[in-house]
Amino acid sequence: KLYSHFTLNKKFLLRLTPHNMALSSLSSKGIVVTVPVLVLSVAAAAIFLFFLLSSLSSCSCPAATSAIAAAAATTSGGGDAKCVNSGSGGGSGRFGERISQTAEDIEWVKSQIEVNGLRMHQNVLRKGINPRTRAQQLQDLIDFKGISHYEGDKANNHTALPCPGGLLVEEHHSNYGEPWAGGRDVFEFLAESVHLALGSRVLEIGCGTLRVGLHFIRYLNPEHFHCLERDELSLMAAFRYELPSQGLLQKRPLIVRGEDMDFSKFGSGVVYDLIYASAVFLHMPDKLVWVGLERLVRKLKPYEGRIFVSHNIKFCSRLGGDECTKRLNNLGLEYLGKYTHDSLLFNHYEIWFGFRRFKA
Repeated sequence: KLYSHFTLNKKFLLRLTPHNMALSSLSSKGIVVTVPVLVLSVAAAAIFLFFLLSSLSSCSCPAATSAIAAAAATTSGGGDAKCVNSGSGGGSGRFGERISQTAEDIEWVKSQIEVNGLRMHQNVLRKGINPRTRAQQLQDLIDFKGISHYEGDKANNHTALPCPGGLLVEEHHSNYGEPWAGGRDVFEFLAESVHLALGSRVLEIGCGTLRVGLHFIRYLNPEHFHCLERDELSLMAAFRYELPSQGLLQKRPLIVRGEDMDFSKFGSGVVYDLIYASAVFLHMPDKLVWVGLERLVRKLKPYEGRIFVSHNIKFCSRLGGDECTKRLNNLGLEYLGKYTHDSLLFNHYEIWFGFRRFKA
C-alpha cells in the first residue's frame, strides 16, 4: 500500500560513504527512497513547475504590441520607431509617423535658429562666396561647363543621364504661381485627409514637374503613384531632373503623357485611394471635366476613396446646385464639402473640394 508521503524506517541508517550513499531497502510500513532518486524527483518537479509558470505568464500580445514589433522589424535599418497606420490603402503605414510638422517641430527649429544666433536680413541672401542668379548659373554652364569638366570624347562618357542646363539650375521651379515649397503643403493636406498608407494608390491629374507628386512618390510603395500630364516640357523636367536628382527612379512612378482625360494606359483593374487635380479643372472645358469624372468614378475606391479638386468647382456650380447634385449622384459621387489648408512657409492658403464614391 502506497502512502501519499514517504516515510523512512528508523531501522535503516543513512550511510554517507564514498562507496555507498543510500538508504536500505523496503520497510514493512512504507517506502524508503534512495537519495539519488529523491534528488532527481525534486529536480523534475522544479522543472515542471518552471515550465508551467512560464506557460501561464506568456499570452497573446495585444494588437498594439504586435504592431510595434512589426514596425520595428520593418525599420531595423535605423531611424525612429514607426507606427502601423491602417489607412485606406490596404498596405501598412508607418508607426507613430505624422506626415505634417507639429507645433513642437516648429518650436524646435525656431530654437535652433536662436541657439545658433542666426539673423535674416530683409530681402538679402548671401549666396555663398560667388553669388549667382539662376540666369548667371545657366550662363556659366554654357560658357565654362562647370568648374571641372571633361573635354572631347570624354565629355559623353562620364554622365549617365545628361541634363539640360535650364533644368540643372531649376528654372522650372518658377513655373508656378506660388513657391515650389507649397507642394509639400498640398501633399500633407491630401495625405492626412485620406489617412495615406504605404500601400495606398494615388492618381494625380496634371502632375506637371512633380511639385506635389515628388512627396507622394517618396512616401508610397513603388509603382503606386500614377499621373496623367499633357505638357512635354514638364514631363522632361520630371524624368530628366526631378526623379533622378531626388533619388526616386527606383520608385517607378507611372507617369503618362496624354490629354482629354484618357486613363486607359493605367489599366482597367487599378483602384485608387486618392485622385486629385491641383489647378487643372479650372483650365478645362466643363464638358471635358464631366467626361473625366465619369471615367474616374470607376477607378475610385468605394466609400473610403476621395477625389479632391483645388481652387473651384465651377464645372459644377455653373449648372446650379440642384442640377449639380443630381449629376454627381447619377455618377455615384457625393460632394463632401469645401476645405482649406495653410502653407507652412509663406502667407497662403489653398482651397479644396472633396468627393467620394458612395456606392460600389
